[in-house]
Amino acid sequence: MDFLQNGQIGLTRRHFFNRTSTGVGIAALAHLLGKDLLADQAAGGLPGLPHFPPTAKRVIYLFQSGGPSQLETFDYKPALEKLNGSDLPESIRNGQRLTSMTATQSRFPVIPSVFKFAQYGQSGAWVSELLPHTAKVVDQLCIIKSLYTEQINHDPATTFAQTGFQLAGRPSLGAWVSYGLGTENGNLPAFVVMVSQSRSNGGQPLADRLWGTGFLPTKYQGVKLRSVGDPVLYISDPQGFDANQRSRFIADLKKLDERHLEEYNDPEINTRIAQYEMAFRMQSSVPELTDFSKESEKTFELYGPDAKKPGTFAANCLMARRLAERGVRVIQLYHRGWDHHADLPKGIQEQCGSTDRACAALVQDLSARGLLKDTLVIWAGEFGRTVYCQGKLTPEEYGRDHHPRCFTGWLAGGGVKAGITVGETDDYSYNITKDPIHIHDLNATILRCLGIDHTRLTYKYQGRHFRLTDVHGTVVKNILV
Repeated sequence: MDFLQNGQIGLTRRHFFNRTSTGVGIAALAHLLGKDLLADQAAGGLPGLPHFPPTAKRVIYLFQSGGPSQLETFDYKPALEKLNGSDLPESIRNGQRLTSMTATQSRFPVIPSVFKFAQYGQSGAWVSELLPHTAKVVDQLCIIKSLYTEQINHDPATTFAQTGFQLAGRPSLGAWVSYGLGTENGNLPAFVVMVSQSRSNGGQPLADRLWGTGFLPTKYQGVKLRSVGDPVLYISDPQGFDANQRSRFIADLKKLDERHLEEYNDPEINTRIAQYEMAFRMQSSVPELTDFSKESEKTFELYGPDAKKPGTFAANCLMARRLAERGVRVIQLYHRGWDHHADLPKGIQEQCGSTDRACAALVQDLSARGLLKDTLVIWAGEFGRTVYCQGKLTPEEYGRDHHPRCFTGWLAGGGVKAGITVGETDDYSYNITKDPIHIHDLNATILRCLGIDHTRLTYKYQGRHFRLTDVHGTVVKNILV
């Protein structure tokens, strides 16, 4: 077989259509679809999005990994005082699936919170003494006491909350938003992730796939900011390589990649081109972003002393505000260490002490700068905790197991009503009695605030059109302005 014949065989159908799809055809298509298409493509978004006028331009998701106890934070249950130590009635548990950590218990003793609650603000929202700073901003929050999920263990529940499916392999919320809407700042990624953890408890592991793209092109994945070394991997020039050399190298590499793209039509080649170019632009944008030296002492006082310590939740909240100012579309903060199966009073005091002030400061800071009106802030974990004690119950110590049937979160800004509390649970904070809101409903509502119809943002993969909310989800209209 000669080389010419071999080349003719290698010219597959896909190569043929790829090579003939350029030129006059593309020019005609661009003319037919108009200039708006070109503008959308330049920003990296899809034509026709947003579907509605958005009330939020960006999202800051404060994900509290491990499952914060609603009973110690927002869901006040005074009736439990009289039920202290009694067995949880079977009529309340109603055959609920138990984790392996409590399935063998002979008793399920009810335990009220040891922390005091009070009402705050004009809204009269109930808040625990553990959250004094959050209590001061309740009139800017929409507190939801009736969130629920389907998963009872951490990894599938967290995966479900972040991707809409309990098994790995689906795109994350941030990836979907980046894919649909693109970016407002060409010098920073559309989707940025930061991770912090408890001082004494590392908490449940978090996999990079939680901010991954699944079957979407990988250019939409979250970029993780680090607290040690370079804030982003591989943006520094190699030793002996100056900026001019780097620029020429990337320009030449782009030409080679474009030839490969023309040959193979692999979307990951486009990702490689985009990521190299983004890394080059981030060499100037990231140092400015991560330089807190121009922040005022008043700002540090607002966020607390931890804001000056890289990698803390407070520092990440301040960074989130800086990212929001610069037009980053999705900012995801994960804080680990909320998994209190034992010694809950001590553990949750530490967690709230690390996060409460910064959460409230972020809401206040965004509001003072005029950013809260078009920034949607979300605070939630993957599930809640049980009313019954896990393990031995003592006057000083108790723990709580995972509880997916009801848990509490809050939203602020971005077109969500302020100063309201939605949803109710029974006297045991075990079952929802009013306004249940599923994780799919929450994600549908987040997308709606961004101007996206969750049923129309889809991606065809293996013959099926997938979406973040799978085949479920209803927008929670009564919390929207």
